[in-house]
Amino acid sequence: MANQLSKNTLKSTYNFDILWEELLESKEFVKTFLSDVLEDYILKQRWYGGKASKLKYIELSEYFKIKQGDEVYYGLILEINFEEAFYQHYFLPIAFVSDENFAKKDRILPISIRGQEGYIIDAINLEAFRKLVFERILTAQENDTSKVQYHKSSAFNNINYESSRFMGLEQSNTSIVYNEEYVLKFFRRIYADKNPDYEMSRFLSEKKGFKNTPNFLGSLNIVDSENSHITIALMQKMVENQGDAWDYMLKEVHNVFLNLESKNINVDNLPATELFLRLGINDVPPQIIDWVGLNLFLKIQKLAKRTAEMHISLGSEFEDTAFTPARFNGDYTVWLKNRLLYQFQNRLNTIENSMHKLDGLALELAKEFLDKKNSIRKRFVKFDWTKLKGERIRVHGDYHLGQILVKDDDFYILDFEGEPESTIRDRKVKQPPMKDVAGLFRSFHYAIYASIFNNLKTYNNSQETLFKAAELLYTYFTGVFLGTYVTEVQDANLNIGYHQERIFILEYCLLEKAVYELGYELNSRPRWALIPLKGISNIINHS
Repeated sequence: MANQLSKNTLKSTYNFDILWEELLESKEFVKTFLSDVLEDYILKQRWYGGKASKLKYIELSEYFKIKQGDEVYYGLILEINFEEAFYQHYFLPIAFVSDENFAKKDRILPISIRGQEGYIIDAINLEAFRKLVFERILTAQENDTSKVQYHKSSAFNNINYESSRFMGLEQSNTSIVYNEEYVLKFFRRIYADKNPDYEMSRFLSEKKGFKNTPNFLGSLNIVDSENSHITIALMQKMVENQGDAWDYMLKEVHNVFLNLESKNINVDNLPATELFLRLGINDVPPQIIDWVGLNLFLKIQKLAKRTAEMHISLGSEFEDTAFTPARFNGDYTVWLKNRLLYQFQNRLNTIENSMHKLDGLALELAKEFLDKKNSIRKRFVKFDWTKLKGERIRVHGDYHLGQILVKDDDFYILDFEGEPESTIRDRKVKQPPMKDVAGLFRSFHYAIYASIFNNLKTYNNSQETLFKAAELLYTYFTGVFLGTYVTEVQDANLNIGYHQERIFILEYCLLEKAVYELGYELNSRPRWALIPLKGISNIINHS
């Protein structure tokens, strides 16, 4: 590779007698950049999502200048083509630096421009670039019609740039913290449309005043040669927090399991309740409150209230067609069934090829899954939209405990990008709100079982007893959540359908989610396949 050649060779190889401001107009430079070094660089980046596929070649799909006064950087939209005959687009901003000591780990290409030796680097490493983007958003004009468009909210005013730093180790994006108060998320994987995270954040905080999501402050979008609006970056208020709800729930559930021993509780004597029965705190038996603690149930009620408020905001729009509620119809049903049956068949093949990885209860449940595959398939096919009275709205789409921040006694919802495996169009399809509820319930189920798997040696009870306690806990968590959630949305006249319809859609979405999870677990950590398998078993044996 070119970046393994000696420094002298590099100096003579990559020498361009052209101004930096005109560099991307040089076909020779673009060819060198794309073919000689970029592939090696891209493959090493955390945000690169194509590692499971074989990269064929890289093309420059678009480029644009990010500038202020004499300062110029380039934003590149790279088209990564794969051997498997598909492609992805990625955003890479580049800068030229001549400082020998700078960004040693992030150099893409040693280069000489008009006799000046230096390096092309990812511009996000450069404070001057981060400051420029911040200031361009801060000084954005309304109704910008240029190719590179900066937007800002009325809440983002009278601020001076003070500092910027990387937020931390993210998988798919790169976030910058400014002044320890604001977060700018650069989207690395790019779609030929507005990013749902930008659309939803702006709609919820700016148009609907929903308080429990980071405040939308601004964005950077480009209009490409096809006239598509592409979201490059999203600026939001930073939410001071004590971590995410996943870590919070793991800690709380661990204490619940420890209580079995410290309070000498016999799980077989604990009163059960029906799955998905709506419960108020007063409906939870005293023995369960004594075991779990009142505070955790109150927190689940608070989370249900915030989830309901998010859905009420998303379902209360009657002007912007991207957000107006819709009825169920034939087109939606065809889309849904095609998607689910394809995924189901895929997971079926995975489980048939993975039986040797399973044992004990997981193996039993996997056999049950295969024995009942036809009835599960029928459940997916049985989606009869003509019997459904509720409405579909834009939803979070990838709603789980890891997407929720805990702040004092409250919860803040973030990351509205949608399911990573879905296309951008699919992520924007209006869905029943119960899809998000199902996502959260699967997350509850995971947190409960993860506690058992992570602390098995700490607990004195048998695994069988712990699994029995887990299912009991899950039933009460979901019951208390539904008790608050359904009341809140109905009081606000959000139409989520009649009782049987809600349960049908909830179970349908839970089954979809658990089947989706099953493929992941069988491929990456077969021991945990028990969790989605138990979720599937709960549903197919419930009604």
